Amino acid sequence: KQTTSFGIPGIAFCAALSHDESQLYFGSSDFRLYRIDLTADKPKAEPFGEASHGSYVTGMARAGEFLITGGYDCTLAWWRLDDGRRERTVENAHSLWIRDVAASPDGRSVATVADDMLCHVWDVASGERRFTLKDHAPETPHHYPSMLYALNYSPDGRLLATADRVGHVAIWDAESGEKLGSVEAPKMYTWDPRARRHSIGGARSVAFSPDNRLLAVGGIGQIGNVDHLGAAARIEVFDWKAGRRVHEIESSKFKGLVERLVFHPSGAWFVAAGGDHGGFVSVYDSETAKPLKEEKAPMHVHELLPDSAWSRLFAVGHERAAFWSLTG
Repeated sequence: KQTTSFGIPGIAFCAALSHDESQLYFGSSDFRLYRIDLTADKPKAEPFGEASHGSYVTGMARAGEFLITGGYDCTLAWWRLDDGRRERTVENAHSLWIRDVAASPDGRSVATVADDMLCHVWDVASGERRFTLKDHAPETPHHYPSMLYALNYSPDGRLLATADRVGHVAIWDAESGEKLGSVEAPKMYTWDPRARRHSIGGARSVAFSPDNRLLAVGGIGQIGNVDHLGAAARIEVFDWKAGRRVHEIESSKFKGLVERLVFHPSGAWFVAAGGDHGGFVSVYDSETAKPLKEEKAPMHVHELLPDSAWSRLFAVGHERAAFWSLTG
């Protein structure tokens, strides 16, 4: 059930919760970081941090005492959570736009993906790059630049998945950087050879089940008009070690991109969120792939975070934030 919705500055592409879950941080298309006090009677977004990025803030993760952010300025920044001070900056962390940032569950490492089609893994304490993962082709099958949109750690921190524009998803050993496998979701990629000579779509989100057996990949189905997101929200679930697709889900209710996927700790169900001009938050049964709940969101959702008790969901996106309570 949706409990709260309110306006925020710009488009929020990423978010993170504080250790005690009293604060919600997000990065915006206005290049700045913001903080929402979740204990307030009327939550609102207030600026956070002493400076800003040089472009859209597209990735964010909390790691230890830091908030680590990346953006289209190709910069990776460490911000102190206690006072908002910018502790460290890695300029040219990637050679092209940074698309996503994720922290390992133990907070010791942070991974980034960008349009240079590389995944860098960084040491949080020192800011040094530990290693680079390279598997994704720089061009689409139609010889246009590809994009590396998404990544995520497994809940135990042992695995890392990276996903690109043509639906190629690589699975890695998060400690050694060894590639362990891959899966393909090509139906999430649309190419228009006539009207626009343009591609759209791609795998926009990935999530491991708690036992690491399943890998869910979110995106969009085949698009008839590439100038819009006029296709069903799409999820594919893989038993990735077996190399087997176990579910294909195309929403009959919502169109648009699946921007975020999160498994419940029980593994019995997972949440998907995203949108086109509007937005959605949907809950699916992991075994049957049937929708358990499908809710319209007041905006295109870019980031969705549960609290540790899984009693609330926090979402940010196009000029709004919205919160839901979870019952039953």
